[in-house]
Amino acid sequence: MRAARLIKMVLLLQSRPAMTAAELAQELEVSERTVTRDAQALSEAGVPVYAERGRAGGYRLIGGYRTRLTGLARGEAEALFLSGVPGALREMGLEDAASAARLKVSAALLPSLRDASRTAAQRFHLDAPSWFREPRTPELLPVVADAVWDDRCLAARYRRGEEEVVRELEPYGLVLKAGVWYLCARVARADGDGAFRVYRIDRFTAAEPGGERFARDEDFDLPAFWAERSAQFARSILRAEVVVRLSPRGVRGLPHAVDAPAAREALEAAGAPDGDGWVTVTLPVESEEVAHTQLTGLGPEVEVLAPRALRERFARDARRLAGLYGGPDAAGPT
Repeated sequence: MRAARLIKMVLLLQSRPAMTAAELAQELEVSERTVTRDAQALSEAGVPVYAERGRAGGYRLIGGYRTRLTGLARGEAEALFLSGVPGALREMGLEDAASAARLKVSAALLPSLRDASRTAAQRFHLDAPSWFREPRTPELLPVVADAVWDDRCLAARYRRGEEEVVRELEPYGLVLKAGVWYLCARVARADGDGAFRVYRIDRFTAAEPGGERFARDEDFDLPAFWAERSAQFARSILRAEVVVRLSPRGVRGLPHAVDAPAAREALEAAGAPDGDGWVTVTLPVESEEVAHTQLTGLGPEVEVLAPRALRERFARDARRLAGLYGGPDAAGPT
C-alpha cells in the first residue's frame, strides 16, 4: 500500500511544478505528517524530492527528474477509456485505477500539455441518470464488474416476478442506461440454452464469481447487442393500438407526448391530411391507460377515434373540463 502511494506521489510531483503538503495530503488521502515521512523516504531512495519552506513553498522534483514508472497496467488502461463517466467508474470500483492511469498519462506528456485533463473536465461532463431520479448504486455491482473484467463465470440469484431464479452466467458486458445498470450475459450451457440475455443488476440478490474463466465469443459486439435488445424491448411493451386524429400542432407534439419510436412509426404510415389539415394515425401504445395519460398532454390537438372505451373516457374528461371552464366565469378574473 505504501509503495503504491510513494509511486503516486512521484507521479503527482512529476506532472506539476510543485505541490504543498496539504495538496499532496488531499490527493493521497493521508495526513501532512505522512506526506513529510514519504518525501523523506523517497529522498533516501534516490528520488530528488526537494522541500521549500514559506508561503510559496512546497514539494518539487529537482533537475527535471522523470520516473519511468509511467507504463499503464492493463486495468489502468481499460479504466482510462471510461474516464469520461466518473460516476460509473466510482460505482464499479475503478476510480483508483482511472486516477493512476490519468497521472501516468499526465507524467508522460509535455509540460505544455499537462493541464489537458483539467481543461477537458472543465468543458465536458457526463451526467448519466435522468432528471428527478435519485441514482442508486446496486450493492452487487462491483462484484459483477470484477467478473466482467476478468471473464469469470458468475453464479447469480435474481428476482423474476415473485420468485427467485439461480443461473450460472457468463458476464460479457455492463450497460448504464438512464442511471440503471444492466448486465449482458450468456446463460451457461450447463444451466440453460446458452442464449444471451439482459439482467437488471438491482434485481440480483446474490452474485459470486466462480473459479473458472469462460471463453469469450470474440464476435460478440456489446453496443450492437444492446441496440438490438433495446429496440426489441421498446417495441415489445407496445401491445395495444389506438387510432387518433392529429392537428398539425398535434403532429409536431406527438413524439414528445408518447414513445418517440412509436410516434415515428405511426406518422410514417399515416395517409395524407384531410381538408382541415388533420392526420389520422394508428399509434402503438403500451395500454389504454398509458395512452390516456400520454395523449392528454396534447389537449385539443388530438381526437381519439378508437377504441371506443378510450374515446368515451376522453369525452368524459372533456365534459368535466367544460364544467370547470365553461360556466359564467369562464373568462376568469379580470
